[in-house]
Amino acid sequence: MSKVVKFGGSSLASAEQFKKVKDIIMADKDRRYVVPSAPGKRFSKDTKVTDMLYQCYGKAEKGENFKDKLAEIKARYDEIIAGLKLNVNLDKEFAEIEKNFAAKAGSDYAASRGEFLNGILMSHYLGYPFIDAADVIFFDENGEFDADKTDSVLSARLKEDERAVIPGFYGSMPDGSVKTFSRGGSDITGSIVSKAAKVDVYENWTDVSGFLIADPRIIPNPEVIEIITYRELRELSYMGATVLHEDAIFPVRKMGIPINIRNTNAPEDNGTWIVGSTGQKSKYIITGVAGKKGFCAVNIEKDMMNSEIGFGRKLLQAFEENGISFEHSPSGIDTFTVFVHQDEFMDKEQKVVAGIHRLCNPDTVEIETDLALLAVVGRGMKSQRGTAGRIFSALAHANINVKMIDQGSSELNIIIGVANSDFEAAIKAIYDIFVVSQL
Repeated sequence: MSKVVKFGGSSLASAEQFKKVKDIIMADKDRRYVVPSAPGKRFSKDTKVTDMLYQCYGKAEKGENFKDKLAEIKARYDEIIAGLKLNVNLDKEFAEIEKNFAAKAGSDYAASRGEFLNGILMSHYLGYPFIDAADVIFFDENGEFDADKTDSVLSARLKEDERAVIPGFYGSMPDGSVKTFSRGGSDITGSIVSKAAKVDVYENWTDVSGFLIADPRIIPNPEVIEIITYRELRELSYMGATVLHEDAIFPVRKMGIPINIRNTNAPEDNGTWIVGSTGQKSKYIITGVAGKKGFCAVNIEKDMMNSEIGFGRKLLQAFEENGISFEHSPSGIDTFTVFVHQDEFMDKEQKVVAGIHRLCNPDTVEIETDLALLAVVGRGMKSQRGTAGRIFSALAHANINVKMIDQGSSELNIIIGVANSDFEAAIKAIYDIFVVSQL
């Protein structure tokens, strides 16, 4: 068996955390390839190194003196080096970074240096070879991840080393410049390395003991999900659950490689297993509940719209013309509602409304703002009658008015629209009926 282990920023924020990570790696000989993030926060009011790098480069880009800020970043690494008693010096690397910042090498280059430097420290600490991600992970000329080239080059490179450290978050463009994934992209790197190395398990180590059924900021000490499918994870991640980057599942999904979310500070916990499919039943009918605030609904009414061919296409064209994507579009015989992100929509509100009138000739167009969307997700809902009824009952009991409900054909999730002000109460009501009381 072989494993890729990815460690998040909180797992590598200090020398003490580095020691925990080494103990975890050395406890299992199958943990062969290590993907580190940049150092995260050491305490609640601390600053992540990636944010420090963005701030530092911002000064450089404006032509301001950035050397003091860069020295602060170097001090973070020197503190880790001293704490681990490592025989390594990063003066050369920081001199190169200073030169490239002055030359305005780009914000992607700047942000990537956190992982790059942490990768160097980790390779020295473990005694493993260091593989610069820029040499093995590639983007095309449009800035899109080049999966085929990456898999070919990275697979060949990993065959040369039984163990290695590959920093997360970045790769390179065809011209050799550094390109990063979106924030949290080290999760994606771990998945890419797992696919290229054809490992049996991708372990993603963070500061929680797995994926939680609900947001702990809303539900105190929510239960951990023991096993979740890729599809369920996608639904919950998209609606705001953020333990794992939502794009991290794609490279491993095709290979059937499971992801195991683990806690660096509690390595004895089993964590959450993310799998392609499973015959194991969920502990509860729902797997999880998540959501986001900040939506608005555009409600269109027109008599006989159901018999008007192309009405939906013309309606959505009004949003497309203004560069606005939609989230959901529940409809009735003479009504059609489009849910969109409020911050994207409001500046273009009247242009969209004018477009709807021009293209669709509606009877009325009404806009409702300050809405939230919740996703109740679970593979167990498919075989259980009355799930939607129980959701409505729980929300009614909590005096919450449901603005919209939409169930996908897969019966994997139910989307509910409520007022922003009812968001937290709705999460609590659903968690209570399905997890706490299990009525």
